Amino acid sequence: MLASAAAAVGLGNIWKFPYVMGENGGGAFVLVYLLCIAFIGLPIMMAEVVIGRRGRHSPGYAAKSVAQESGKSSAWQLAGWLGMLTGYLVLSFYAVIAGWGAAYVAKAAQGVFTGADAEQIGNTFGQLLSSPLELTAWHTLIIVATILVVGKGVNKGLERAVRFLLPAMIALLLGIAVYSGAIGDFWQAFHFMFDPDFSKLSVNGVMIALGHSFFTLGLASGVVIMYGAYLPKETSIVQTSIWIAVLDTFVALLAGLAIFPLVFGFGLTPSEGPGLIFTTLPIAFSEMTGGALVGTLFFLMLVIAAFTSAIAMIESSVAFVSEKFKVGRWPATIISGTVLWGLGQLTVHSFAGASWTQLDMSFFGKPLASIFDLIDALTSSLLLPLGGLLLALLAGWVMQRQYSEDELDSTRGLYDVWLLCLKYVAPIAIIIIFLQLIGVIQL
Repeated sequence: MLASAAAAVGLGNIWKFPYVMGENGGGAFVLVYLLCIAFIGLPIMMAEVVIGRRGRHSPGYAAKSVAQESGKSSAWQLAGWLGMLTGYLVLSFYAVIAGWGAAYVAKAAQGVFTGADAEQIGNTFGQLLSSPLELTAWHTLIIVATILVVGKGVNKGLERAVRFLLPAMIALLLGIAVYSGAIGDFWQAFHFMFDPDFSKLSVNGVMIALGHSFFTLGLASGVVIMYGAYLPKETSIVQTSIWIAVLDTFVALLAGLAIFPLVFGFGLTPSEGPGLIFTTLPIAFSEMTGGALVGTLFFLMLVIAAFTSAIAMIESSVAFVSEKFKVGRWPATIISGTVLWGLGQLTVHSFAGASWTQLDMSFFGKPLASIFDLIDALTSSLLLPLGGLLLALLAGWVMQRQYSEDELDSTRGLYDVWLLCLKYVAPIAIIIIFLQLIGVIQL
């Protein structure tokens, strides 16, 4: 459960959730996000664990096994392969952002932000992004650390790492949230996050909320199916999934309560975008007493969150390489990590402004300026929800009831509610939002 929770709790909660909430109006976005978690995200998470534990393979092979066991086409393996590809693409930029956090741990500890004004802090971030060499160095550090942990295997690597790192990360975040609320504007942050104003929420914002519920839970990215394959038969899928969803949501909201009191208390802008915690928060750290220490701890916590997710997200590709090419754990990890490092260079050079990475296009009405923007929009707004739709159909309509009942092993009423959400609520919601987003229907 800790390993799966560590996969879910990461940059999606601490880096992405606050800025997408800030960009989409605060409270209304949070409400839609929570509804997506409860009625779409959680049922699909349980479905993925069922598929993984029933199939006992990497995502594509597990989906194929489940479909064939129920007498259906092996083409349903596409749902698993799509998820694994999506997770790999997400991790390609995820590891780069984790590198930003590692760089900022060093900068905060050295006192770079102490007494600095907004322009100096903005220049610090700009200099980091404009240096592909520095970005690559920190990105390489994250990838190498990930390879070293994952190469040791599930028990000695993944479980041993997250057993200590996840509780440490939550303790750090909780302490920062308390301190932030004490010196910042807690009540304005609270009202911003929990007073819904639907006039500030667009259809695209609803799609982002849905996509982010998938992103933050690690759904449709190969992670949950892979961990389901490792889950012991006696472990309750229902209890484990609920605890992971609750813990993940708690951390996302706690991250908001750690960040926005500082944002409002120091007169900063909540809709800053991807650079929110790298350009906005250091301004607050520069002005507060003990800001160097608080800043160092904050970015350390960010790196821990990112790292625990990275070691989980790479696991399905490592298992696939090992199965497909019949190689050992270490060669599979090194191959997967090396290819991932290469893909990460697309994001590195996107932020560094390399001409070959710059775009002038839109995606569902959202302007895209670089390859990073394209990968982010493609995964969050299209591939994650599409993968979730396929997995819901696989577990709800393709997989025979006797097999899913056997794996879920819950009361009849709870099973029926899960199946109702999986067969009707989740697919219909995803399809309606898709059709609305591309302009086929207008609600």
